[in-house]
Amino acid sequence: MAEGVTETLSKRERQAMDLLYRMGQASAQEIWEQLPDPPNYSAVRSLLALLEEKGLVRHTRQSKKYIFHPVVSPARARKGALRRLMNTFFENSPSQLVASLLDSGEQKVTAEELAQIRTLLEKHEQGAGR
Repeated sequence: MAEGVTETLSKRERQAMDLLYRMGQASAQEIWEQLPDPPNYSAVRSLLALLEEKGLVRHTRQSKKYIFHPVVSPARARKGALRRLMNTFFENSPSQLVASLLDSGEQKVTAEELAQIRTLLEKHEQGAGR
């Protein structure tokens, strides 16, 4: 897969990929049924063919239908999405991103999540000191 391909997905392509990650695998019919405000079925099949051309999904054949599977791991997709988010909204600054998450009035960070964040920061600091 070409580097950066996941960064150039259309909204509809991202929606289809999100569904595949959530479902693990799916037919075009299953994806079509789950898409918000879905286009016609042929458009979904074309969309999946395009994602396959981009190297993001593969298909296997089960009876008369194709079953699509994501090729890019969810962890790699998350990293790409986070990189785009940081570049677009936070001047490529991890600290601005974290500050925004912690300062958000909409979603409270629990004490357990703060403890997990502290543990991750400590591990990161220990690894950076080597």
